[in-house]
Amino acid sequence: MNAPATFDAAETSDAPMRHDWTREEVMALFEKPFMDLVFEAGRVHRLYHDPNKVQLSQLISIKTGGCAEDCGYCSQSAKHKKTTGLEATKLMEVERVIEAAKKAKAGGASRYCMGAAWTSPKDRDMDTIVAMVEGVKDLGMETCMTLGMLSDCQTKKLKDAGLDYYNHNVDTSEEFYSQIITTRTYQERIDTLNRVREAGINVCSGGIVGMGEKVEDRAGMLQTLANLDHHPDSVPINMLVAVPGTPLEHVERLDPLEFVRTIAVARIMMPKSEVRLSAGRQEMSEEAQALCFLAGASSIFYGEQLLTTPNPENNKDMALFQKLGLSPA
Repeated sequence: MNAPATFDAAETSDAPMRHDWTREEVMALFEKPFMDLVFEAGRVHRLYHDPNKVQLSQLISIKTGGCAEDCGYCSQSAKHKKTTGLEATKLMEVERVIEAAKKAKAGGASRYCMGAAWTSPKDRDMDTIVAMVEGVKDLGMETCMTLGMLSDCQTKKLKDAGLDYYNHNVDTSEEFYSQIITTRTYQERIDTLNRVREAGINVCSGGIVGMGEKVEDRAGMLQTLANLDHHPDSVPINMLVAVPGTPLEHVERLDPLEFVRTIAVARIMMPKSEVRLSAGRQEMSEEAQALCFLAGASSIFYGEQLLTTPNPENNKDMALFQKLGLSPA
């Protein structure tokens, strides 16, 4: 019997990354027969990633609620407080964040992501944020922050603290964006991504599907990301969690196979990026998640809570990994 094939990084492709995708080309990918699309995405995935390894990130809300933005999907918007009942909290103490990071590392997470419900951080909070980054780095974990828009000075402080990744999602296509958010522009999101990249911090940027958008909007979101000067290092793809009390509470749930298509197209367009299977896994079947890994998902959010929404329990993820022959990267 022949030995099973193993992943060899030396065999990966050196083909140049594309940054000139047209909408028509992206739509052509979405319109491929499902089996052909997943096969192609899986082939690309194996060129750049170990198909049996999945990177684990854990996410914590370091400051919850009271956000001035009006994002229609988010329970943390102050504009939705009366209907969601979510109370705002103060910025967490550094010691609590570090203790939570220790537990995340012990559970297998290699990256620790810290999110605050802000339009942008206040300068008075930057010393605390820097201390969080430095404390998590001292544990030997990769660090990620999502704090909203940043000034040049704030970006430099995060870079000097050793921040590895900064998350700032584009959320959807530019055309659909104004139907979800009106308090900040699409271009402001792009400007923040450019500022982070120019500072030398890895970019984490993706979006949310299942918000009532058309397939053209999912194509537009991925086109925006893939046509940046550098592909995002991490691309989180979230399935909408329809939180009661938010404007998107009653949006029709997206077909899971359409979600898999989005993962596959993201993998083909951004071959080297970590494509993260993010929010919404709590309601996904094991079969749907397995298809996502086959189609190129190389990372998940791990842990039982994602900011304010639930996530599968750690033991469920490990049980699924065992069934699929996957292991943490």
